[in-house]
Amino acid sequence: MTLTLTPAADQGAELARFAAEVSCARIPAHVLRRAEDLFLDWMACALAGRSGESVQALERFVERHAKPGDAELLTSRKRVDPLFAAMLNSGASHMVEQDDVHNGSVFHAAAVVFGPALALAQSRKASGAQMLEAIVAGYEVGIRVGEFLGRAHYKRFHTTATAGCVAAAATAGRLLNLNAEQMAWAFGSAATQAGGLWEYLREGAQSKQLHCAHAAMAGITAAELAADGYTGARRALEGAGGMGASMSEGADPAKLVDGLGTRWTLAESSFKFHASCRHTHPAADALQKLMQREHLKHEDLADVLCGVHQSAIDVLAPIVEPSSVHQSKFSMGTVLGLIAVFGRAQLPDFDEHYLDPKVVAVRKKVRMTLDAEVEGAYPARWIGKVWVKTTDGRSFEARVDEPKGDPGNTLSRPELEDKAQRLASYARGASEREMKAIIQRVWNLEHETSVQDWLT
Repeated sequence: MTLTLTPAADQGAELARFAAEVSCARIPAHVLRRAEDLFLDWMACALAGRSGESVQALERFVERHAKPGDAELLTSRKRVDPLFAAMLNSGASHMVEQDDVHNGSVFHAAAVVFGPALALAQSRKASGAQMLEAIVAGYEVGIRVGEFLGRAHYKRFHTTATAGCVAAAATAGRLLNLNAEQMAWAFGSAATQAGGLWEYLREGAQSKQLHCAHAAMAGITAAELAADGYTGARRALEGAGGMGASMSEGADPAKLVDGLGTRWTLAESSFKFHASCRHTHPAADALQKLMQREHLKHEDLADVLCGVHQSAIDVLAPIVEPSSVHQSKFSMGTVLGLIAVFGRAQLPDFDEHYLDPKVVAVRKKVRMTLDAEVEGAYPARWIGKVWVKTTDGRSFEARVDEPKGDPGNTLSRPELEDKAQRLASYARGASEREMKAIIQRVWNLEHETSVQDWLT
C-alpha cells in the first residue's frame, strides 16, 4: 500500500486516513503473519496476568460495572460488553512483563491494541481478516505516535499509556469502519484523554496495568463517539496545543507519516524473552552469554558493570531495593542476579527468588553506567554491554547487539508456541490442550470466519 501525501497535508489527518483505509489486500503477507505471532503472544500474556493482584482488582471493578455482552474476559471466561472486556484484557496482558515492545518508540503496542481488537471484533461478529486490519492499523498508528513524541516524552510519561490511547482509537475505528474524517476525530478525542505517570514505579504502585486498561477504553470511547458524529481536534497530535507541543520537546510531525504503506512498523516489534522490563534485557543477555562462555558461577562475581542508555538509568536506577515481585522486574540488579544464579529470569524465578540471598548478593554488585555507544544507538538499537570482575581478580566483558526477541534475533513460531504454553500454565489460564487449539486457530487467523469463543 503506497500512500501519496499532499504537499500541505496535516500529518495527523494523513495518519488517520491511512488507518481508515488499510486493508488485508494491501498488507504484505509477512506483516499479517507477524500480526498473528503477536496476537498469540498477547493472548498468552493476558492469561498469565490473571492472577495479579492489580488485575483481580480490575476484574472486580468490571464485575460491578459491566453489562453482559459478546466479548470474552480472558481472565475469567465470562462475557461482557466490549468496553469493559477491552479494559480488563488489556490490563491483564501488561501484568507479567512479557508483552512485546517496539524499540524505536519504546511502546508496548500489544497491550493497547489487541484488547480493543478482540473485544470489538467479537461484539461485531467480525472475521479474522477484519480483526487483522484493525490490529495493523493500531500498531502502525501507535508506534508512529510514540516515535513522534520521542525520548523527551518517555522521560516524563509512560508512552504505552499515552500513544496507547491513539493506537486503541485506530484499532477500534477500523473495526467500526470510520471514514478518514471520523478517524481523525477519534484521534483527537483519544489524544485529549492521554496520560500515564512514571511515579507509580518509584512507589511500587499498581497503576501500570491501569495505564493499558484506560488506553483501551479511551480508544474505544473516542472511536464510538466519532462514529456518532462527535468531533475531535484534527491536529490533536501535531497542533500548537496538541500532544507533541504539550507533552514532549522537539516532537517531529514527519514521523507520524514516515513510510506509511511501505515501512510496516508492526514487523519491527520485539518479543520479550526474559520476564522483566525490556531495558534490562540487553545486559541480561550479555551477562548470560559471558557466564556461559567463561563457565562462571554466581559466587565468582565480585563486580558487574552494565553499559546502558540514559532511559534505562531513568527507569531502573530508582529501584534499589525492590519491595514487590513486579518492582523487582525493574531492578537491573535483581534481573542479573537471577541470570547469574539460575541462568534465566522467567516468571516463576521472580515469584520465588527475587529476595533469595544469593540473588540479593549479586544485585548489590551490579552497577549501571551511561555508555556513549549504547546511548547513541538507542532507541533504534538496544545494545547490551557488561564488564565483570571475579573474586580471584580476573576481568571479562561481553556485548550483545541484538537481544533475544528483536527482529534480527526473533522468536520462531515453535519458540512462541513454547512461550505461550508456559504463560498459559503459569496462572492456570488455559490447559495445554486448550492452548494447542488456540495456537492452530491463531496461525489461521486471516481465514477465520469468526473470532468468537477462544476460551468459552
